[in-house]
Amino acid sequence: MVFWVPILSWGAALLFALLTALKAPAPRPASLWAERLVAGICLFPVGLMGLWAALGHIAFPAQAAQAIGWATSPFQFEVGVANLGIGLSGVIAAFFRNWGFRAAVAVVAAGFLGGAAVGHLVQIARTANLAAGNAGPILYTDMLTPLALIVLLALTWRADRRDPM
Repeated sequence: MVFWVPILSWGAALLFALLTALKAPAPRPASLWAERLVAGICLFPVGLMGLWAALGHIAFPAQAAQAIGWATSPFQFEVGVANLGIGLSGVIAAFFRNWGFRAAVAVVAAGFLGGAAVGHLVQIARTANLAAGNAGPILYTDMLTPLALIVLLALTWRADRRDPM
């Protein structure tokens, strides 16, 4: 399951963006597509993935640690509640179309997920930890999600200033 969740969350984000953009009246400028993709990323890879990770680290710490290739640790509760906050903010950002709020969510996601990606890479280099929860799709989405949000928010910044939602 750990292997598929990040892939499925990105697939859901892309499908969400496509369907919600097509629902909008024409013309559909590039900024609309970018905004809808930001919403999809906030909802799925940030929001629901954050809630999923929170559930795993808080309710099933042994299984979560095993998927990452680690021993169970009391710090998993802290990681779990951090994921809970990030997940909830992502879900809110998906539907609360405020550029500044979404930018704040992107900054937090970049710090947490980007830091997690660095941690995964260090574990791969130092211990050859190739567990699915360390070196699988989660590694790539930990890098892709904040990067995509930052780029898309930069692309939508001017459009948001012309047409606040």
